[in-house]
Parts: sequence; C-alpha cells; structure tokens
Amino acid sequence: MTLHRVILAWLAACFLSGPAFATSKDRPDACPPVPRPPSAEERAAGMRDARDRGMLWRAEKNGRTSWLYGTIHIGKASWTFPGPTVRAAFERSDTLALEIDPLDPDTQRKLQAGMVRNEKLTLTPMLQHRLRSQLRQACMPPAYAEHVAPEMLAASLTMSASAYDDLHALFGIDLSLAQLARTMKKPVTPLETVELQLAGLISINEADLRDNMTQMLDDLERGRVRPIARRMARAWEAGLDDELRRFPAWCGCVGTPRARAQLKLLLDDRNPGLADAVDRLHASGKSVFAAVGSLHLVGPRGLPALMARRGYKVTREPLPH
Repeated sequence: MTLHRVILAWLAACFLSGPAFATSKDRPDACPPVPRPPSAEERAAGMRDARDRGMLWRAEKNGRTSWLYGTIHIGKASWTFPGPTVRAAFERSDTLALEIDPLDPDTQRKLQAGMVRNEKLTLTPMLQHRLRSQLRQACMPPAYAEHVAPEMLAASLTMSASAYDDLHALFGIDLSLAQLARTMKKPVTPLETVELQLAGLISINEADLRDNMTQMLDDLERGRVRPIARRMARAWEAGLDDELRRFPAWCGCVGTPRARAQLKLLLDDRNPGLADAVDRLHASGKSVFAAVGSLHLVGPRGLPALMARRGYKVTREPLPH
C-alpha cells in the first residue's frame, strides 16, 4: 500500500460526501459499514473511561512547555476521547496546532477544489473500468469517477475497506482534537497550507497518475489494504513508535526508487517545516499542543529529534496504554 494513500485517505474521507461516509438506514447489507456517532450516554461513558493512546512528547524551552502528539487519521469511536495524560497536556496548552484544520471552512473549500478531476489526465479504459467496479462494490456512485481526482477516489475506497475493521475517518484523532478545541474555545492553528498538503499527493502528469492508480487498485483488489491499516492502528493505539519507525520495512510501499522518493517527499521533506512552525508558535509565547500524523514523530528525522536540535529539552511522556 503506497504511503501517499494513507494521507490521501485522510483528506478524501473527511471532505468527500457520499454513501460510503454517510449514515443511512437504507444501505444494503453488502455495503461497507458506516460510522455511527456515539449517543449522549456513550459519550459520557467514553469520557469517563477514556484511556491514553498514541505517543506524547514534552518539549521545553524558555520556561514554557509545548507538546508533540502523534495522531492517526482513522480510528474508532472510543478513540475520540483523550485519556487523562493526553487531555491534561491538551488543557495546559494555549493553542492546538494541526497539519491543517479540517473544520475550517476555507480549508474545506480549498481541499474540495484540489480534489476535482483534471480532465487533461486520463486513465486507460481498463483502469477506468477497475475504478468504477470498486466504487460500485463500496456503494459509491460510479459517476464520481467523472468529477473527482482518481487518486482521491482510490483513497476513499481505502476508507471503505477499513470500515470493515471499525476504522473510520470520522473518528480520526486530528478531527476529534479539532472538535474538542472548539468545544473548549481553544485556538486551532494550521502548521501547513492546503497547497503543501496536496503537493505530491495528486499526480501532475498522466504517467504518474496511471502508475499510482495501478498500484492502488491492485492493493484494493488483492486485499492488501486492511492488513496495513490494522497494523498501523494497533501500533498507534499501543504507542509503538519503533513499529511505526519501521513502517517502510513492512508497508510494501517503498519497493522502487520512485516510491522511496515519494516517501521522502511526504515525510522527511515536510518535517523541518512542521518543526519550524511549532518553534515559531512556541517562540511567540504560546504553549503549543502540536498534533500531527505519528509517522512525522518517529526516527532521527522526526519532530522530537528536530525540536531537540532547535534547543528544546524533549522528553517522551509515558502513557499507560
């Protein structure tokens, strides 16, 4: 499974509307499960029984403390309630910093515009047939193929497959934190622009588009999607940063020079910019709760390492998983 689908899935699933992501009593049983928002009673129980998940670092400099928290862009309803250690850090911070703010209307408009199909880039008739077949299996309108970027559709299909394992973008940790921040009247600051998020994710030439779609459709048709999503989710839930650090070794997504270059573009090349943005917020006098995808936080080029090089005292916070 290509890494860029992991990120595309987060963007597409949050901003594409349709049967695959809308609760409906009329969906056939064969359709992928839809997420059911928790009831008031379930929310109360979830907040009462919440436990810590993920990975958290304390970053101290100039007498102030900021936080680095690793997220996952899909999840289960029970994961949307931060545990006591994570919530305490969140409450002590002045601002929530996310890669992008998924609830910001301007961000949503830009993402939707970026997901429109480029009519100059076409799929082969066979790829188009395979894509439409997958859309029908996921109970998504095949007509989407006429209007939405193919890679976004393939990412949405990834989310549909993960739904069978009770993993949904509706319960992604970034989205949950953005909602919690608004409830608590806490400012939300984006660390990146929508344009930067989309750069490198959507193909800019036909050859790349066809190569990407061939791989993505192969993964869907051969059942490779769900095992990778489950493994990532388990590693995040248990805070296994070493398992996530070794993602390139087990994801099956870096077998070619092009794939390795893409991985570098999506992680290593973005991490310094994320670190600089967190540093600017901290230097302005804010205590920042920076929540970004967990793969940005692991290894020698991850954010904790980069913040340490910028003069921060960085300490991993133990979470009782």
